[in-house]
Amino acid sequence: MGLLHCTKLRHTSPRKMAAPCRTVLRSVTNFTSAALFRSTKPRYSTRYLATTATETSKTEDAEADKSETPAEGEMSQADKKLTEEKAKLDKELKEYKDKYVRALAETENVRQRMKQQLADAKLYGIQSFCKDLLEVADVLQKATETVPAEEMKNNPTLKTLFEGLKMTETQMQKVFSRNGLEMLNPVGEKFDPNFHEALFMAPMEGKEPGTVAVVSKVGYTLHNRVVRPALVGVVKAP
Repeated sequence: MGLLHCTKLRHTSPRKMAAPCRTVLRSVTNFTSAALFRSTKPRYSTRYLATTATETSKTEDAEADKSETPAEGEMSQADKKLTEEKAKLDKELKEYKDKYVRALAETENVRQRMKQQLADAKLYGIQSFCKDLLEVADVLQKATETVPAEEMKNNPTLKTLFEGLKMTETQMQKVFSRNGLEMLNPVGEKFDPNFHEALFMAPMEGKEPGTVAVVSKVGYTLHNRVVRPALVGVVKAP
């Protein structure tokens, strides 16, 4: 019909003929494009395309994992090496810890020994000096013991000298006491070998065996440490 219409209008003017012809050509072009689209459209369903895409993705992921995962033998070898390294480090750590604890203990022992030595030095640093002074104290004691009481009554000068010696001896014993030096005069006490030195043993009536009967020379202790033992005579059983 379009072609017939175009034929009837062929004797008309060119401008009037152009519009109907363009309409006919457009219709023919649209029909041809639709036919070509239907003939080239793929005949696959949506479900089939989705399944295919999923399987393809799984295959690619499996290949990637296989390429990234090391072999089982290589993994075991690496684990074994790491285990050996860990055991070695643990052993070294244990050894260093033991050495550290021992060093701390030794340092603490040295510190305690030095502390004790310093304390002993403060207490007993004058021990040798005290031993020298003990000889002077012994001389003063002997001097006061040898002065007869009857002579002092008749001799005022001797009495004054005796009183001066006695005061000197008393003052020296006070100085000894202030510095921790104490006299040992164990008459009548039980014999103690830690503080006494027996010069002889003899039976004596009225006295218990094993006790000190005579003190030949008094002893001294410096802060409970024996500087000089007392020289004594001990009673023995008859």
